[in-house]
Formats: sequence, C-alpha cells, structure tokens
Amino acid sequence: MLFLLIETATEICSVALAKDEKVIAVKESFNDFSHAKNLIPFIDNILQESNIDKKELSGIGLSIGPGSYTGLRIGTSTAKGLAYSLDIPITTSPTLLSIMMGVQQDFPNQEYLFCPMIDARRMEVYTALYDHNGNTVKDIHALVVEKESFEELLTQHTVVFCGNGMPKCKELLSQYDRAIFSDRPLSAANLLKPTLEKFKAKAFEDIAYFEPFYLKEFVAVKSKVKGLR
Repeated sequence: MLFLLIETATEICSVALAKDEKVIAVKESFNDFSHAKNLIPFIDNILQESNIDKKELSGIGLSIGPGSYTGLRIGTSTAKGLAYSLDIPITTSPTLLSIMMGVQQDFPNQEYLFCPMIDARRMEVYTALYDHNGNTVKDIHALVVEKESFEELLTQHTVVFCGNGMPKCKELLSQYDRAIFSDRPLSAANLLKPTLEKFKAKAFEDIAYFEPFYLKEFVAVKSKVKGLR
C-alpha cells in the first residue's frame, strides 16, 4: 500500500510518501507558512522522484489540527481534491499526536508523559497529554500557560514538552526537575503509524463534509494600517 502523508498545521510544510509500514521519501520546508507556494509542488516532486504515479496511491493521511487556520485549510482542500479525483480514502490524525509520535522516537524505552504544544497567541497554546504509547491522558485543549499550570503533574511524572509552542513556555517550566524539552520538528513522516491504524480499521473521513479541527473559531481582525481594510 502507498500512502501520501500531508502536514500543514503549523509553519512547517511537509509531505511524506510511505510504502506499507515504511516512509520512503520526505519533502519539507521549515520556512514560515509556505504551504500555498510549496504543498502541491512538493507532492508532485516526491511522486516523480520516487517514480510513482498518483494513480498508484492507496490513500492519504492528513494532519487535521489544531493549528494554523490557513495552513489547515490548504492541507485539507489539497487532500480532498486528490482523494476525490483519484477515488481514494482520507484518514486524519490530530496534529498534537503527530508531534508526540515524532518526539517519542527519541525516548523509546522511557515511560514518560508527552505534552506537545502548538503556539497560539501570547502565552496560550493548544496542547494535550499522551503516555509513551500514544494513548490520550488528557484531551486536546487550549491553555494559557502559567507558572503553576503543570506543577501537580510534574511532582509525579517526568514530562517531555515539545512542539512549536514549547519554546515560549520553557523558561516557566525549566524550574521543574522532571520537565524535559525536545526541539524535534514536526514532520509528515510522523503520520504513518496513526494512518496505518485508521486504514486497518477503515476509519475513513467523508471527503465531502469533514473539516479541519480548529479548536477555536477563526477571528478576522480589522487592520489598523491606513489604507487596508
């Protein structure tokens, strides 16, 4: 089986190609929010370089959010267009779980908890809590991080904090001996395991109706710059 994996929920634009249980190619950009420019060329390039025709794809694994409103829209619309034209299914995975799956590889024999964070505004993050097997300990939620936010948790557990929301919280959390920090970047390759699990369970999305998981509604802000409306 051949899977196309798409990650556009944060500033990273990442595409991976997997054959059965192995990622065989990855193409990504770490420049801020280049999804509109790079996503479709990345997909075309990764298929061409792997000598694979689009019609050979078995399905698409998509990072569903939360994250950037625009990035999620671009990733979702691209995945839907491909899936519809090729008549193949889509599975979706939470972006926070994808972050955790990547970071967990660096701690394979440690029964730590993992707290991925996606940057929101000011000291707010989108976050969740997973055990070392990827099981949900605390569901996805928005959190304004304060000094005491993880105090009780960190008195009982070692927690690996990760994701692009982690750096702004690191100073507050560094006071705790059981806090560990990972800078491993997000990648579409992380989507393979949850994508395989959903394909085996035939947990496919309704291509016409599913939407990204924004967690919060997008709010358009009126520009304060003269001449822009």
